[in-house]
Amino acid sequence: MEEKLKQLKEKLAVVADLQAAAALLGWDQQTYMPPGGAEDRGHALGTLARLAHEHFTADEIGSLLGDLEPYAASLDADSDEACLIRVTRHAFDKETKVPAEKVAEFAFVTTVAQGAWEEAREKSDFSIFQPHLEKIVALRREYADYFKPYDHVYDPLLDDFERGMKTADVKAIFEQLRPLQVELLQAISERPQVDDRFLHLAYPEKDQWDFGVDVVTHFGYDWKRGRQDHSVHPFTQTVHLGDVRITTRFDPERPASMLFSTMHEAGHAMYEQGVAPRLARSPLAGGTSLAVHESQSRMWENLVGRSRAFWTFFYPKFQKVFASQVGNVSMEAFYKGINKVEPSFIRVEADEATYNLHVMLRLELEIELMEGRLAVKDLPEAWNARMRDYLGLTPPNDSLGVLQDVHWSGGMIGYFPTYALGNLISVQLWEKINQDIPDLESQIAAGRFDGLLGWLRQNVHSHGAKFGPQELVQRVTGSKIDPMPYVRYLKTKYGDIYGL
Repeated sequence: MEEKLKQLKEKLAVVADLQAAAALLGWDQQTYMPPGGAEDRGHALGTLARLAHEHFTADEIGSLLGDLEPYAASLDADSDEACLIRVTRHAFDKETKVPAEKVAEFAFVTTVAQGAWEEAREKSDFSIFQPHLEKIVALRREYADYFKPYDHVYDPLLDDFERGMKTADVKAIFEQLRPLQVELLQAISERPQVDDRFLHLAYPEKDQWDFGVDVVTHFGYDWKRGRQDHSVHPFTQTVHLGDVRITTRFDPERPASMLFSTMHEAGHAMYEQGVAPRLARSPLAGGTSLAVHESQSRMWENLVGRSRAFWTFFYPKFQKVFASQVGNVSMEAFYKGINKVEPSFIRVEADEATYNLHVMLRLELEIELMEGRLAVKDLPEAWNARMRDYLGLTPPNDSLGVLQDVHWSGGMIGYFPTYALGNLISVQLWEKINQDIPDLESQIAAGRFDGLLGWLRQNVHSHGAKFGPQELVQRVTGSKIDPMPYVRYLKTKYGDIYGL
């Protein structure tokens, strides 16, 4: 069996190498590729996707898995080998249902759609992107059909990002969470508003960039295995464990946008950089799910980056760099300003009390698109209607509305609920971390993050994709994904800020 396990690992490493090449081309597409390269890049990515799919779904892989599964049953269920066989089987069973030509077609369509989305967003014209999204939705419905019978058409898509989770599971969590967040938002709206005018002044780009770099260097982002660039929409791209790249974006009069985007993406990247090296070039070499990934990015962005303890250390530096903007602003006023609760158009810049409502809106629209109850052409109107219902706002244009997120151009339908789930997981983990590291707040206030990162490395990062999201959360915190710790966190934090 050792020889067959070695053969499986070698074949899986080839797939990982093809995926790494595609990842690098995808990163370049969103950072440096000239606009005219979209169609040819689409063909290249389509070819790589097809080759990776063909290698992964080859009969030899299936035969090796069949031979190795009895062997895996004799191993410790938590061992790398048993987890590798189990996780590979799950992915193999999914991918063998999808024809290789459809994988290539999807890669091509989404690559071309990326450029169309960028143009549409720049011009605030949904009609430019509409035909591309119609193709993507049709392909996603076709993809889901390969997995019939299913409980819900959205299930196969959600499973791509949250292994083992069902649409019904997510709906149940959100139905418990939504009224509690709306209640909190209503209570905050009745209190005097926080003043954050100092966050809407001109802040030089280089100073913003350098400050963000300093912050994530303190966090522990490894620049020998990463880099940062500009992109339309911030993202993290793992080429392989030794090359995990982040991007950010600049707004001259919204310094919080670049700063917290940098923290957020560094959180993703440090997760990938923390995966045990022995799992490299295998299906275990990466985060276990997008929700767990979001728990890491949102933890560093919000639980750390928007905390009093964090700014106890960093605010004197921030005041020195941006003396003309915040030289006369107290640390407490700054802390309240960066935590101001106010319904807004843009998800990635939403405060913690309203962020999940942005996600719930998108989940509902995606489900309706997949069910065929909503046509793509009607998406802008449906988006605006839900924005009014959920947040009391009507986007003035498509760029601030339906075109703001990059995900649909990449075909990532099923991704959005992971953002809210990640918020919930982040606080569940945070409660456990504070139990295990009682002086965590004082460490952060002293600019020391090695204790926090070390805990995450040991309990979350190093495992890679060995355990599913619910299983990992259960192992670490003692319960599956639960919205109540997050609700407690919000009530405590904003009760203090707004005097509730």
